[in-house]
Amino acid sequence: MTTPRTINEYLEQLRAALRGADPALIQDALYDAEEHLRAELYERPGRDEAAMLAQVVESYGAPEEVAEIYRDQEIRIQRAIRPPPPPKRRSAAGRFFGVIADPRAWGALFYLLFGLVTGIAYFTWVVAGLSMSLGFSLLIIGLPFIVVFFGSVRGLALLEGRLVETMLGVRMPRRPPYPPKDMTLFQRIGAMFTDPRSWSSMLYALLLLPLGIFYFTLVVTWLAVSLSFAAAPVLKLVADMGHWDTSNCSGLPDSACRGIEWLSGWGGASVLCVLGVLLFFLLLHVVRALGYLHGQFAKHLLVRRA
Repeated sequence: MTTPRTINEYLEQLRAALRGADPALIQDALYDAEEHLRAELYERPGRDEAAMLAQVVESYGAPEEVAEIYRDQEIRIQRAIRPPPPPKRRSAAGRFFGVIADPRAWGALFYLLFGLVTGIAYFTWVVAGLSMSLGFSLLIIGLPFIVVFFGSVRGLALLEGRLVETMLGVRMPRRPPYPPKDMTLFQRIGAMFTDPRSWSSMLYALLLLPLGIFYFTLVVTWLAVSLSFAAAPVLKLVADMGHWDTSNCSGLPDSACRGIEWLSGWGGASVLCVLGVLLFFLLLHVVRALGYLHGQFAKHLLVRRA
């Protein structure tokens, strides 16, 4: 590989060396490299860019060397954000109940519950920002406001990426795309508007509200049913201690009355308890699958493809 003579050539060689890697890793590596190279060039304003790069390649590393370092770091990052799953069980029962020891299931459970809060916040901000941008577009403050709004959407995308990576274990960028330096101010603003990630981030923010409502409703309803069933023996014990009549079925057919009497007894409470426990473990499997699917959805809309 030839020695790069410009920063853009260095970045293209680094991008080529990282081809096939995770898009979030590529975005972080390109940001770090460009930030370092621009800082070196800024500190030596009178120096030729090619000469500066020749020296930096010796200290910072050639593009293929930097790519190898980032690939090695990515292995450690993946181990950190994806704790090893519990040991595989051979039996179906072991695999079914072993989900309770999987941190990915618990992380997905809390993310899906918390998604309603972030969904409301993101939806409100994007709708209000777009509305105010259209309203201010006829005024002198319109352009600065739109630029600030688009920048805030990118900030929200980074924030959501941290939540997705921490709670769902899906690798997301730690740095934003590096702002272009070889463009005029209006060219940078135009690039911000034409960047597909700006619009896909807004789309994600808008879709997170209906998704958050669905996730929250599903998880809360499922939790309420499973935990209430699991607590049936405790409720039966409390009813017996208080001498409450839980089998009153006056006015109902005999078949329905017999069913109510059985459910209000210890046999029915035991069956409901077992059913509630099974439903809770099934919920952990469902939220783990939903968390994986949502993580891939977030990565597709929030991460710039190399």
